[in-house]
Amino acid sequence: MDKKSLMEKLARAAYEKGGFNGAWLYAENGEIVSKGAYGFRDPENTLTIEEDSIFQLASVTKQFTAAAVMLTVREGKLGLDDEILKFFPELEKYKGVTVRHLLTHTSGIPDYFDDMDWFIDLWKKENRVPSGAEIPRFLLETEAEPYGAPGETFQYSNTGYNLLAEIVEKVSGTPFEEFLKKNVFEPAGMENTRCCHIRRDGVPFDNYARATVIEDDKLVADVDSEDYRDVTAFDGLNGDDYVFTNIFDMFKWDRALREGKVITLEEQKLMYTPGKLNNGENAGFEGDEGYGFGWCVKNDEKLGLVVSHSGGMPGVGTLFERFIDADKMLVILTNRDWVDARAYMSFEDGVRGMAHGREPEPIRAVEDIALKDPDKSNWESFCGKYEHPEDEDFIIDEVYMKDGELYAKAIDGDGDDLEFMLYPIGENEFGRKRGMIKLTFGEDNVTYGGNTCKKD
Repeated sequence: MDKKSLMEKLARAAYEKGGFNGAWLYAENGEIVSKGAYGFRDPENTLTIEEDSIFQLASVTKQFTAAAVMLTVREGKLGLDDEILKFFPELEKYKGVTVRHLLTHTSGIPDYFDDMDWFIDLWKKENRVPSGAEIPRFLLETEAEPYGAPGETFQYSNTGYNLLAEIVEKVSGTPFEEFLKKNVFEPAGMENTRCCHIRRDGVPFDNYARATVIEDDKLVADVDSEDYRDVTAFDGLNGDDYVFTNIFDMFKWDRALREGKVITLEEQKLMYTPGKLNNGENAGFEGDEGYGFGWCVKNDEKLGLVVSHSGGMPGVGTLFERFIDADKMLVILTNRDWVDARAYMSFEDGVRGMAHGREPEPIRAVEDIALKDPDKSNWESFCGKYEHPEDEDFIIDEVYMKDGELYAKAIDGDGDDLEFMLYPIGENEFGRKRGMIKLTFGEDNVTYGGNTCKKD
C-alpha cells in the first residue's frame, strides 16, 4: 500500500468535496511517510495553508497540561492524590476531588460549557476576558452542581483541566504559558509551539490558520461571527485549550515522548493507564478502553497500545494519534468548518485506517450517497412539528417542504435555530450535509440519535 500517494489523494478529494481544509502528517519509525496541506488560512481565501502553518489544538492541548502536572509531581511539588481543596479552599463543595480525578475526568466538576453565559456576561459587562484564576469564582457564583461524587462517573470536564493549569501555576510559581514553553516545548524542540491567547492579545504568528466558521453560507472568522464571536470570552483560560502549533512540531513531540526527553517512559506508562471509577471500572469514552492523563487509550490486537486525543472549537478540528508499540503517529489539523461532514469523516477514517493497515475507501460526501432520482410521493407525510427529546444537544423541531425538497429546522445546544436540506440516502432515511445525523421517518414519527420522536 502506497500510503504517501493514497493519503495525498484522499486529502485532495476531501478538500474538493468540502471536507478538509488543513494539514496532516503521518510517520512510521521516526520517518515521515506522508504530509501535506490543502486550503486557505483566512476566510477570504487569499492566504494558502502551508505545511508549516500554525493551528489551534483545542483539546489536544490536554496532553500538554497533563505533562506539566507530571513534571511538578516529579519535582515533589504536587501529588496525584492531593485534594484540590489544598489549592482552592473555597471549593468546599468539591471536597474529596483530587488531582488524579481532574486528570481522568472523574472529578464530577461541571464543564464550563454548561454555563457559558457567566464568561460571556463578564466579558461584555466588564469589557475584559476572564482569566483561568477566575474558574473557582465561576464554580461558586454559578452554583454549578457536581456531576456526581468524586470517582463516581466519567464526565468530560474542560473545567477540570483549567484547574490543573492553575495548580501548576501555583506550585511552580511560573505562569502556565511560560511553564509549558520552558519545561515542555523547548526541551522537545518545538520551536513553533506556544500556549497563548490570540483573541485576547492578538495573533503572534505570521502563518496562523485562522479559525473560520460557516455562517449564512458564508465563511467568517470565528471572532467576526454572530454565533461564535463569544469564543473571545473563554480566551483567557488555560489547560483545556490554547496551545498553537504545526504538524512538524507535533512530530517532534511524538519523538520526544518516545525518547523520554520530557516525560520519562515510566511516567508515560502511568499517563496511558485508564483511570478507575469507584466501582473498579475503567473511566473513559464509549469505544475506548479508558481515559488516562490527557489521553484516550486503546489496545489493538495487531498494533498494541494506541493513545490519542481529538479537539474541536468553532472552526477548529484536530486529531493526534500515537501507536506506542508500533511506532507510528498521525496528526490532522484543520481550521475551517466542514462544508460536508461525511467528506471529512471519510478522510479521517481513511488515513486512520491506513495507519492501522487497512485500504482506504473513497471520499464520500452526502451527495455521493444520496439517491439520484428519489420517490418524493410520501415526503409531505413527513412534514410537521415533532416532539423534543429530553437532554439532547441537537433537536429536530420541524420538517417541511421548500422548493420541492425536504428541509428540517433543528435547535442546537445553544438554543439556536438551524435550517438544512435533507438528502435522501435510503428508504425513508435522510442525511444532512454539515453533520452525520441520520433521520429515519416512520408513521407519524422520526428517529435520530437513538430517539424516536412523535409528530405533534
